[in-house]
Amino acid sequence: MLATSGRVAQRPPKTVVITQSNYIPWKGYFDLIRSADELVILDSVQYTRRDWRNRNIIKTPNGPLWLTVPVEVKGRYHQAIDETRISDPKWAEAHIRSIELNYKRAACFKEMAPWLFETLTAAATKPMLSEMNEHLIRSICEKLEISTPIRRCTEILDREAMQRMEPTERLLELCRTISATRYISGPAAKDYLDVTRFNDHEIEVIWADYSGYPEYSQLWGAFDHRVSIVDLLLNTGDATTRLMKPPAP
Repeated sequence: MLATSGRVAQRPPKTVVITQSNYIPWKGYFDLIRSADELVILDSVQYTRRDWRNRNIIKTPNGPLWLTVPVEVKGRYHQAIDETRISDPKWAEAHIRSIELNYKRAACFKEMAPWLFETLTAAATKPMLSEMNEHLIRSICEKLEISTPIRRCTEILDREAMQRMEPTERLLELCRTISATRYISGPAAKDYLDVTRFNDHEIEVIWADYSGYPEYSQLWGAFDHRVSIVDLLLNTGDATTRLMKPPAP
């Protein structure tokens, strides 16, 4: 369910999601994409350590396990996500081993694993974190039959100009430039997003609501919604999209 804030614009409707790229994101990330008419990847902003940009969670018999893509960070305190370089191109081999070890008993492992492992191997040829994430996001969207167009923020606005903007201004200018009438945001942005400025430009702000997801048959103990989409794919296969949310109205 999506909660709305602000008045509805009179222009032809266009719903936009603007977000940083994540590594093999959870199901909510892909539902957010499916709810939009366009996804803008905002990777010109600062890379943050110990975040979702280069890691995600899978389940194991010993509890949650972080799969982390190693990146170059020493002395690079202000680098952007799309300036962050992967430090070990063999990361996919280790991740594939971990996934195989912990999901070989999953109901749809034989069905989904060849595609997943091929996709991870192809992604590992990308030297930059943002490129690698985008490759995986596009591949998983195709698998989930999500056809939302995807663009990088730097295809829309000048990079240096964006870096001089504060967060609300940057998001607003991206929305205005691509003629958005609705902007879907994760609930964490309520702490900083100035909704009034969007309303002043007749752009409706919609807060994503991630409650109410159904559970499915998961391995290894209590159910955990936080895990990577990999968990849902390997456990449910072709039923994956039926266990996700419908697009936004």
